[in-house]
Amino acid sequence: MLKRIFAATAVLALVALPLAAQAGKAAPGKDVTITGQVIDVNCYTTMGASGEGHKMCAQACAKAGVALAILSNDGTIYMPVSSKPADPQNSRLVDFTEAKVKVTGVHRMEHGLHTIEIKTISAAS
Repeated sequence: MLKRIFAATAVLALVALPLAAQAGKAAPGKDVTITGQVIDVNCYTTMGASGEGHKMCAQACAKAGVALAILSNDGTIYMPVSSKPADPQNSRLVDFTEAKVKVTGVHRMEHGLHTIEIKTISAAS
């Protein structure tokens, strides 16, 4: 019995070691400032819905867990991320839904996805 427990523990350790190695720090990024509109990713990408007339729908979707993102003035969509596990970013964006914002943060491009780790966010003038 003890041998089985030891063998199972050894196998689990060998399997978990590569996973633990992948859980390192995020790729280095570049400090940026972007200006854009906070959008509801689902409605924007599937139906083209955005703007003041879509604000209440987007806020309801965001509170239900649909991701918010920033559509920059050049058309790039930036997904807000955090370097902390289980740290959703919708709560930082929901008050600015469908409005223009100015965001500073760290931009990374991973697997074709633009992300931004938000440092500051404010209404854009």
